[in-house]
Amino acid sequence: MPGLLEGKRLLITGVITDASIAFHAAKLAQEQGARVVLTGFGRMSLVERIAQRLPEPAPVIELDVQNPEHLGTLADRVREHVDGLDGVLHSIAFAPQSCLGAPFLDAPKEDVSTAVEVSAYSFKSLATAVLPLLATGSSVIGMDFDARVAWPAYNWMGVAKAALESVNRYLARELGPHGIRVNLVAAGPVKTMAAKSIPGFGELESGWGDRAPLGWDATDPTPVAKSICALLSDWLPATTGSMVWVDGGVHALGM
Repeated sequence: MPGLLEGKRLLITGVITDASIAFHAAKLAQEQGARVVLTGFGRMSLVERIAQRLPEPAPVIELDVQNPEHLGTLADRVREHVDGLDGVLHSIAFAPQSCLGAPFLDAPKEDVSTAVEVSAYSFKSLATAVLPLLATGSSVIGMDFDARVAWPAYNWMGVAKAALESVNRYLARELGPHGIRVNLVAAGPVKTMAAKSIPGFGELESGWGDRAPLGWDATDPTPVAKSICALLSDWLPATTGSMVWVDGGVHALGM
């Protein structure tokens, strides 16, 4: 029986370790029949080693979303491995330490600008960089953490995620006429390397399972990876500009 993503060509960003949500999405996508190309930033040798742990070792392309040359050449570099794309996962976020945990009012403008550029504006940058490769029916997905409320310690990253949610809606409007869907997956807390850098993350995730109607296991990224693959598939053809919550139901409750 063909897999859910049989024959799909996917670009997946944000793999740092094999605990990364992006790694689990790439693994599941391959198991469902997709061809995967990864991007890495900074520690390229580490990402290349992690790519060898996938069911089928995947090529890795360097991508700094703040580097215009990287973005400008991205489509050509992807073409060295696949002849087009059916889906893209944007799993990229960063905020300087002053924007996380430190007093919200003290973060300097330059640091906030970096957080917003890398975590929100880059969703647009990535989409437009690969637009020449995207086929009709393609799916562009970003990773979110519900930004409707102010979370303890999340501070300016929460603001950047709120911007990401708005970018998602405008991208959906602009890319819809091309037959391209754009959505976010708003995941509950998952223990990844990126999560460890967030002050107070432990307290945030420790009670999540108690509050979630379906329960929540912060050590298991599989539910998030499955939801990403569902959005990358052809099974949600008229869903765009949406946020898909994968958090055990916490978002639906008053705290």
